[in-house]
Amino acid sequence: MSFRVAVLVSGEGSNLQAILDQLHGRGEVEVVGVASNKPQAHGLERARAAGVDAAVFERDHYPDRDARDADLADWLDARGVELVVLAGFMELLGAPFIRRFAGRIINVHPSLLPAFPGVHAIEQALDYGVRQMGVTVHFVDEGVDSGAIILQEAFAINPYSRDIAAIEDQIHEIEHRLLPHAVRLFAAGAVRIDPSAPRQVIVEEVGDGHN
Repeated sequence: MSFRVAVLVSGEGSNLQAILDQLHGRGEVEVVGVASNKPQAHGLERARAAGVDAAVFERDHYPDRDARDADLADWLDARGVELVVLAGFMELLGAPFIRRFAGRIINVHPSLLPAFPGVHAIEQALDYGVRQMGVTVHFVDEGVDSGAIILQEAFAINPYSRDIAAIEDQIHEIEHRLLPHAVRLFAAGAVRIDPSAPRQVIVEEVGDGHN
């Protein structure tokens, strides 16, 4: 049986597309649902084009965030989701949701965490004067980009340039490889937290199926 994944998006959904293109329907991984907090998110159209169930859970349509999160969680559980992937989901999820899917939610972030969490990570890094930037895939916990790190990839930048568009292109290229690879590792049972050191994630590398 394929490993069942759901993806949460808020916008364009290019990381969702990478997962669909590289993993979905190839035997190991099935994307069984795509949800968004924004009805206009293009990621929803990407999901529908791939024949994947898509739904919108707008915060304003619920009395509070916990009610929205509970409805979203029920929708995910009804599809037997084994891993929840945040791929440009630009809204915090509440503690009850995080606890319900503890150890089964991952996020991709455009910095080498723990440096520059939260929004505007690229601008934060450039303001700080870094010479390397990168991408992190990490577990989601109740903090902001504070969960244990699963995968990271760095690249050098010109510290005297503020060509944000060029940096975004490099980040997207890495994200579109690193996030599907992380999902593939989960599907293979190759990711686990060291019980003696909760900040340490043990990753057993596996083939990517594209050799």
